[in-house]
Amino acid sequence: MSNERLETILAAAYECFTRHGVRRTTMDDIATTAGMSRPAVYQYVRNKDDAFRRLAERLFAGSLDEARRAAATEGVPLEQRLHDVLAAKLELTLRLHRESRHAAELLDTSTKLTGDLAEAYTRELTDLVTAALADAAGPRARSVADVLVALTRGLEADLTDPDLPRRRLRDGVALLVAGLTHPGAPA
Repeated sequence: MSNERLETILAAAYECFTRHGVRRTTMDDIATTAGMSRPAVYQYVRNKDDAFRRLAERLFAGSLDEARRAAATEGVPLEQRLHDVLAAKLELTLRLHRESRHAAELLDTSTKLTGDLAEAYTRELTDLVTAALADAAGPRARSVADVLVALTRGLEADLTDPDLPRRRLRDGVALLVAGLTHPGAPA
């Protein structure tokens, strides 16, 4: 029962944060949206910041689960696996931009509230890309993974046309993989 209530609270928090932004959302907003009293909500989250942090943990965990599944796909060409791993990150950002005009606030990686979570997420995503590149890139795998993750983050800067970053991610991954597998590529 308590897990269900926490899920209800976090779903309500997501709705409030995407509608009002983090700064303007109150615990009353979350409680009302959850259909609970404020004291009942406080039994599950300490405050609005705690609700936001827990929600961010879940969003990052969901995206990483998707990236892990893509990385573990057997028999899929490297280019497709890399694309799918990185697309998990890009799609999280696109989803938040689609669902909220407050996406920039929700995705702010410099915030003391969730900055450590964003760093851990990026580190684990980079580890997945590095592992996928191990055979093709050898000792350069981590450097190449850093470039691919940076490319993905850069594509998130302009999301006015959501299909454009998707196409650019596919093109960027294809170019990088082609460079790795080209016989004349530097070691």
